[in-house]
Amino acid sequence: MANYPLNRIVFNKDAYEKTIDTSFSQVTTPPLPLTDTISIGEFFNLYNAIFYDIPTTGDINSHAYLVKTSGDYINLDQTNEDVQALLDEITSLREQLLAANQQILESQISGSIPAT
Repeated sequence: MANYPLNRIVFNKDAYEKTIDTSFSQVTTPPLPLTDTISIGEFFNLYNAIFYDIPTTGDINSHAYLVKTSGDYINLDQTNEDVQALLDEITSLREQLLAANQQILESQISGSIPAT
């Protein structure tokens, strides 16, 4: 078995305090939680600044993730269903208008209604 010499330096109390810095000059306070340090306006300023750096797709930290989570929050599926119902009604009304205009045109052509 090998012997390894161990050397140690011993300071008396006065020499120790003069030689070794015992203050906490390297320790800093932790940052405040994000919710306490950023306003909604600041969030959107930062968001706009990094908009093109955010990946388009991805399970997290992407535009797709923001759309999904925000859509869930505002019940986007229901809004889309409401919009689709209105679009269907517009289509139906356009078809009715077209049919009515065709009847008027046919009546004018057959001579039963004078042209205005």
